[in-house]
Amino acid sequence: MSAISFQSVSKRYPSPRSRGSLLALDDVSLDIAEGEFFGLLGPNGAGKTTLITILAGLAKANSGRASVLGHDVQSDFAAARRALGVVPQELVFDPFFNVREALVFQSGYFGVQRNDAWIDELLESLGLADKANANMRTLSGGMKRRLLVALALVHKPPVIVLDEPTAGVDVELRQTLWHFITKLNKQGHTVLLTTHYLEEAEALCGRIAMLKTGKVVALDSTSALLSAASGNVLRCSVNGDLPVALQRMARVTGRVVQLPAKDALAVEHYLVQLRQAGLTVQDIEIRRPDLEDVFLQVMQQHSEPQRSPA
Repeated sequence: MSAISFQSVSKRYPSPRSRGSLLALDDVSLDIAEGEFFGLLGPNGAGKTTLITILAGLAKANSGRASVLGHDVQSDFAAARRALGVVPQELVFDPFFNVREALVFQSGYFGVQRNDAWIDELLESLGLADKANANMRTLSGGMKRRLLVALALVHKPPVIVLDEPTAGVDVELRQTLWHFITKLNKQGHTVLLTTHYLEEAEALCGRIAMLKTGKVVALDSTSALLSAASGNVLRCSVNGDLPVALQRMARVTGRVVQLPAKDALAVEHYLVQLRQAGLTVQDIEIRRPDLEDVFLQVMQQHSEPQRSPA
């Protein structure tokens, strides 16, 4: 039995620009096994959050079926929801309770009582112990993010969904969160992660699905995706703008430029172009492709004109 299953899930939303509808998910099928740490990647608007919203029972698919540990999210909603803990992107909190009270009330929604020991462990593991009696409205953005994780885990769900959990948070929180989530995964909890920090997905996820315009365009183990990436990558620093011919294929972060290079001849060709453009090239490095390189290759391979409303 799969921990999470999507079978031919499609979802349309009314289009604000026409009388038609916008296809957000297009016949998505994938299964996540119990105990997996699974990554769901895609650009903004690819359909990741829509898929999670359907899984959580907060939206209904137009066609297809989603289930959690065999429980259909529509016909067996209560059982599916008890098995699921979702950490949303948005910072949602109740300003009338302190941190501990919020966790106690959240436990009650799932019929869980006398779980003080687990609440204490959550507070300690997520760095919230000294904020237990603080009103939620006084918490910083990072602390609110930690509390969202604790609220999602307070009923000890066997399936955990993390929707951009480290967006806009500091390095300390990221390390604290991943240490705790990895511990839970090793204990048998299934984890589904969406993130734009692809280095996190590469380090944590055993398998990865990539979405684009509502379709699954890649689905494989992380190691297989990396192994299938062609060639190497030239990484260097330059002191100006790239030639137009290189701008289309380069990843640029400040002065750091990364270019796909199939072989030594390609590297030499790039360096000649950079020098002919009058640029000074420093810190040259040749490396194997990482998950971000794979992601960009997959997205480029599946480029298509933007879909018009149906």
